[in-house]
This record gives sequence, structure tokens and C-alpha cells, in this order.
Amino acid sequence: MPRGRGLLAPLFRAAVRHYNHPRAAPQDLHALLLKSGRASRTHDATRLAVAYADSGRLPDARRVFDEALHKDLILWNAMVACYAAHGLALHAWALVASMRRSGAPGLAGDGFTFSALLRPPRRAVDSVDDVEMLLRMGALAHGLVLRMGHLADVVVATALLDMYAKCGRVADARRVFDAMVVRNVVSWNAIVVCYGSHGEGKDAVGLFRRMLRDGRCCPDERTLASVLSSCANMAAANEATQVHAYAQKRGLQGFLQVANALIMAYGKNGFVREVARIFVMTDDPDVVTWSSLVSSYAYLGHSNDAVHVFERMLQQGVQPDGIAFLGVLSACSHAGLIGDGLHYFLMMTRAFHIDPSPQHLACLVDLLGRAGRIEEAYNVVVKLSCESNADIVGAFLGACKMRGNIELAKWAADKLLCLEPSEAVNYLLMSNAFAAAGDWNELAKIRSVMRNRCINKVPGCSWIEIGGTVRTFVSNDMVLHQSMEMQQMMELTVSEVQKECNEDTICKDPILI
Repeated sequence: MPRGRGLLAPLFRAAVRHYNHPRAAPQDLHALLLKSGRASRTHDATRLAVAYADSGRLPDARRVFDEALHKDLILWNAMVACYAAHGLALHAWALVASMRRSGAPGLAGDGFTFSALLRPPRRAVDSVDDVEMLLRMGALAHGLVLRMGHLADVVVATALLDMYAKCGRVADARRVFDAMVVRNVVSWNAIVVCYGSHGEGKDAVGLFRRMLRDGRCCPDERTLASVLSSCANMAAANEATQVHAYAQKRGLQGFLQVANALIMAYGKNGFVREVARIFVMTDDPDVVTWSSLVSSYAYLGHSNDAVHVFERMLQQGVQPDGIAFLGVLSACSHAGLIGDGLHYFLMMTRAFHIDPSPQHLACLVDLLGRAGRIEEAYNVVVKLSCESNADIVGAFLGACKMRGNIELAKWAADKLLCLEPSEAVNYLLMSNAFAAAGDWNELAKIRSVMRNRCINKVPGCSWIEIGGTVRTFVSNDMVLHQSMEMQQMMELTVSEVQKECNEDTICKDPILI
């Protein structure tokens, strides 16, 4: 063996693992490979191109690819995966087209090629153009996968399913899932997460039950965390407790993401003691755990507890994120802790350098409104260019209603009409503001516009879980099944309360009597 060749392989492996290390950077390794004449070899070129791509140097990776004397399918796939991972879908597809046009044997593409093409980029796909581009490319890949018979590959089918889920095409994702010949736990997780992240929590729970009945794949911690998130979003207490029991039986409660999801699920369902108990039992809680606890207490109206937990979080040396600050700001807003809320907002922006989101600014506007500082709240809305956010303008309108500032209330009402002309809740906010100020003419105008624009107004409803089924009902709903039984139970409850209110303790609450 030539001198130095035996030392090159360990250095290369170190460079692949630690490409940013000063002694084994990709460019240093590239120089060594060029000097030894190995840079054009397929195997070395593949790993070098991946190292360059992982460090964000795609032009260098492409140069290594172009200089390789012989390009096998592994090198082509590696370069395709590099482009796709960095969100350069057109470059990835152009490379695949070039590979297929070459006509070389074995370069028609395999399962890895298409799974790399379908894999979403590392950055978040937020804009409509990005989603449409990903969907067009994914549909093209879907056609090639069907034509070449790669849909039987569980990795390719799962990538296809996940692509449709990322684009919001839940029905297409479900069709791919149902057509899969073989499913693994990743496939089940992908479809469960798809339904849960698009507001279809009931279907997500149903798929979890189907997964258990199927028996060929056992749910893992990601499955449970996703199902628990769905239970939290649809306030399904019975399902949350059942999933919790399953997690304890399988020994999965110790996983941090399961514990975090349990805290949110129990918090949204009103189980305060369970929230605290799970937090205490969690080993090494991270910022998500602390934020979930703060948000749960704020959601349940335990504002002082939320502030106390947030202070404990700071004392433990855990750096809060935007979600933790949103929880404590919401708690301060609802409890009227004006000074504390303003203190935490300044702490978030100045000490932790977190840019406020629209939700943070809505809490700030509400805090200033509760303190009677309407002009400052107005300056926040105007100077920070928040007129285009309905939540912030709605919070400002609520502050104007609280303080009876009819002029600024009209200004906020006009903004809301322009932003969301078909949202009934905005008209109700305006109506309440004008009614509180005694401006009956404006109130009548708002009601008239609301009747014309909000044709399908959804009434406010309540819900209760009975026997594992969530039942919704509205006020004076006589059509509801078992409404008579509910009325009888309510009358029995009221009569029992009246018995307790004896002559020594007279109950004067009109809601109860």
C-alpha cells in the first residue's frame, strides 16, 4: 500500500462526521484527494459531495460531481438528495432528467431517487408558491413511481404520503396510505400526523385504534405524541386518558415528547392535577415541557400558577422561547396583572431578543387597554404596522370597548371590516363595543351589515363527552337527542343546590337559583 493511503481513509471518515472541524474540513480533504489522485473516483467523490452539501456549499458539491470520471446511481442519488434537501427542486429534477436521458444501464432511477425527490426541504414550506411547486413535482414523481412499480417500496410510498400531507392534500395522502402493500411505523405515523395537523383529530384517533387492531406495527413515542396532540385540539378527555394508559403499559411515558403532549392534552381538557403530576414525573424537562405547563395553566385560568411556573423556569436556567412568553403574557392579560405582563414583554424583546409575533402583540395591546393606556395601544398597532392583523386589531377593539373610546373603536371596526368582512365574530366584537358606548345607531348598522354578509353564522356551542363520544349543543336546543334527560338532570341539580341553601346560608346567585 502506498505511503499515506492508509491514513487517508480515517481522515476522510472524520471529515464526513465533522466536516466543520478545522483539521478535517471538506476543502482540506478535497485537496488531499486531488493530491493522491482519488478525487475523481466514484466512491470518494460521493462522500466528498455529501460533505460539501452538508456544509451548505452546493456549488462545490456539484463541481465534485461533474469531475467524477464514472457516475454510478449512488452518486447521482446523492446529488439529487443534496438539491432536494436544500429546497432546489428544479435542480434536483433537472439532474434526474439528465440521468434518465443518459441511457446508461442502471440509471433509470430507483426507490432512493424518488424518495429523495419527494422528501420536503429542510426549511419550512410556508409560501403558496413553494407548496404549489412541491405539489407539482410530487405529482410528477407519483406518476413515475406508478409507472416503474416503486409504489410497493414502503420508503417511497411513505415519502409520497408525507409530500401530500405537507401540501395539505389529506385525501390524496389517505389514498396513498390505503394503496400501500406494506406499512411500517413511519407510514402509520405519517398519516396520523397528517390528520392531526390538519384539524382531523377524530380521524387521527381512529387510525391509532386501527393501528392497534392491525397488530403488525407497534406505536412508538411519535405516534402517541401525535394522537395526544389531536386529543388536546378536540378536547377528547376519554381518549387522552386511554392513550396515557397505553403509554404507561408500554413504558413510553418517559419519552419527553410523550410527556409534553400529555401535559397539553390534560391541560386542554381541564385536568389540572394530572398536568402537575406529569410534570413532576418528567425527568429533565426541556423548554417545551416548561412552556406546555405555563400554557396549560394560562389556558385553564390559573394565572398566578402560570406566572409562578415561569419564574421557576427562569430560576432553573431554562431559556424561555416565544411560546413560553406567550403563555405568561396571556395569563397576565386575563388576570389583569398589567405590571407583570409589561415586564415580561420587555424581558422577551430586550433580554432574550425574541421578535414578538402577532399573538404577543395582541397580548400587549390587551394589557395596555386594561391599564387604560389606549393611546399607547393605538401607537403599538400603528407604528408596528399591525393594522393588517385581525387578532391585534380585535384586541385593540376590545380595549376600546372596555374604556368606552368610541372614536378609536370605529377606526378599529373599519379595519376589521376590511380585513375579514365575512367573519361573524368580528361583527360581534363591534356590536359589543358600540353597545357598551351606547351608540345604538352604529350598532344597528353593524347588525344590518352582519345579516347581509355573514349568511352562515355558526352559533356558539358547548360540548360534553359521553361514553367516548363528544356531543355538541347550543342554547335552547330542543332537537338534540336526550335533551329532555339533560333538562331533568339540570332541574335535579338546581333542586339539590336549593336544598343546600338553607336559612343560614342563603344562595343569592341568580345563575344557580
